[in-house]
Amino acid sequence: MRPKSSTLTPQELEIMKIVWQRQTATVRDVYEALRARRKIAYTTAMTMMNILEEKGYLRKRGEQRAYVYQAARPQKQVIRSMVREFINRVFDGSAEPLLVHLVKDRRLSEKERQEIARLIRESS
Repeated sequence: MRPKSSTLTPQELEIMKIVWQRQTATVRDVYEALRARRKIAYTTAMTMMNILEEKGYLRKRGEQRAYVYQAARPQKQVIRSMVREFINRVFDGSAEPLLVHLVKDRRLSEKERQEIARLIRESS
């Protein structure tokens, strides 16, 4: 059995996006939001939220008859960490091949390319 990863799975990230958007959420809130997009069991949502708590992404407090969850880490911090981990894993720690890939793939609009150029100029 492999050790649990601290990296978010696609399903965990989907839950985190719901919690970040709402700021606080119960399992029922998350379940309903997920169920509007796809079929999912309530117990699956609950289990995934418990895993996110174990990983340190969520924290909960008891209110009346339900736990209320909130993000333990800010969205920007989590995204930054995920991008850094991706760059390390795929591009051996260098962001340049990622940027080259994005520019050459032509999926960036002219406006996006101009914004990236501006950010690069400002960071120098």
